[in-house]
Amino acid sequence: MSNTKLQVYFIVSILLVISVLTFFIFQPFLSALVLAIMCVVVFGPVHTKILSHLKEWPGLAAVAAILVILLFVVTPLTLLGTQIFHEAGQIYSYLADEDGKSALTNVINSSLRDFQLLFPAVQGFSVDLDQYIKQGLEWLLANLGVVFSNLAKILISLFVFLIALYYLFKDGHKIRKFIVALSPLSDADDEVILKRLENSVNSIVRGSLLIGFIQGILTMIGFTIFSVPNPVLWGSLAMIAALVPGIGTTLVIAPAVLFLFLTGETVSALGLFAWGAGAVGLVDNILGPKLMGRGMHLHPLLVLLSVLGGLAFFGPIGIFLGPLTLSFLIALLDLHFSLAKQKSSQ
Repeated sequence: MSNTKLQVYFIVSILLVISVLTFFIFQPFLSALVLAIMCVVVFGPVHTKILSHLKEWPGLAAVAAILVILLFVVTPLTLLGTQIFHEAGQIYSYLADEDGKSALTNVINSSLRDFQLLFPAVQGFSVDLDQYIKQGLEWLLANLGVVFSNLAKILISLFVFLIALYYLFKDGHKIRKFIVALSPLSDADDEVILKRLENSVNSIVRGSLLIGFIQGILTMIGFTIFSVPNPVLWGSLAMIAALVPGIGTTLVIAPAVLFLFLTGETVSALGLFAWGAGAVGLVDNILGPKLMGRGMHLHPLLVLLSVLGGLAFFGPIGIFLGPLTLSFLIALLDLHFSLAKQKSSQ
């Protein structure tokens, strides 16, 4: 084996080892970095507009763009998260109380008795919720404890997110040029892939996630109008359920309609059903095409699978990384087939 080959193998081996070590060094901040990159892509037009007025002060333009993101994204999400924890605490207190458990058990058993009157073959079945409620409360308490115990980690991630956001806005064009220069592909192919990923980010955020957010807000409003308890908590679950193709917010609204029927609120149940079918259900059909724009369109089933798989593999940040990974795969496949077609035509 020649000395040149040994040198190449040695350098590649060292490069692989250092790359793995670098990944583990950056891993604790992966979520913050991914969120920063997505914010830069989505709010890029805002930063460009600000930079056009502050050409001589790119750092100041980056700070102004960050303030816009804090004002319109981070602050509302923080307030929403605080309200979710508050309402989760209310549910915990209600179910931990004997009167709350008894009331819930009576409603369910009363419904079972009505069901047994319609179907006499199903007899002698009742529900004792004590064990289930105990397990559920233990799970809720354990997970809330984890959140509060990781408060320092959350603050550090927020700090990294803001710093990364500043430098990505300020020096993003330099980073892009460095990636293009480092890639062995042609500059044109690199630009195609990067453009595809940008379109995918906009499509995912403005399409699937923003539509889910709007449907969740409308669900909160409907639950508030028709007096469903803890509307913010259930509306937040509706945002996640909106990612399920073909069913969406029905996973949250249908049980709420059933709850109102069982508690004797028939008019409110009918009103919530109409609200869910109208205001909430039509959002996807009306706003979807406009918000998705010309981004890379993924089939809803692929979006769902990539989100669930991303959550399982990456954790909470997987809701973004899953669809982005799938979009990156599709972009590479498109590039591969286009290059193969060019070679075959030559």
